[in-house]
Amino acid sequence: MNAFRLVAYFAALALLSQFAAAKPLPRKDNEPADPARPRVTIDTNHGKVVLELYADKAPNTVKNFLQYVDDRFYDGTVFHRVIKDFMIQGGGHVPGLSEKKGRAAIRNESANGLSNVRGTIAMARTQDPHSATSQFFVNVKDNAFLDQAKSPDKIGYCVFGKVLEGMDVIDKIRMVNTVNQGGHSDVPAENVVIRSIRRVP
Repeated sequence: MNAFRLVAYFAALALLSQFAAAKPLPRKDNEPADPARPRVTIDTNHGKVVLELYADKAPNTVKNFLQYVDDRFYDGTVFHRVIKDFMIQGGGHVPGLSEKKGRAAIRNESANGLSNVRGTIAMARTQDPHSATSQFFVNVKDNAFLDQAKSPDKIGYCVFGKVLEGMDVIDKIRMVNTVNQGGHSDVPAENVVIRSIRRVP
């Protein structure tokens, strides 16, 4: 082997070793592909929806939501408020509209640069901007007026994830017939049940 071929040979070996070093380590069992973006599956009586959560953008909100998921708090709750050209809201009531008692409210993380566009999930709250507990909503259209910059209170609603799969299920839910019931408006005439929410391994 002449000197030129020898140099080329060692150069090729060095390049291969760089590729080998750059190869990502295999995932451990049950470890998400990206810990900053955990995923959950919402199993409803209308189908399944997969969400990706922005733990890197709204860490405390995602931590709070996942604690409810791990506690199986959402199992058997309903989407109790459905406005077809706005959003669908759930995570706090059971059939019959009795409200489940959640944990302490969390601080609003709406200043994270995320927008309430179609397919995103955000925390529901009262007039108090820091009152979110378990309830959430999925935007079914672009609702920029809920963002911090455009909301009347200049705080807005915290987006903490988006729909990865199952937007057709969300659209099916948003089209259900609604009624007024027990002091609540826009209640599905037939229960839209959240059977479970589970982490995706």
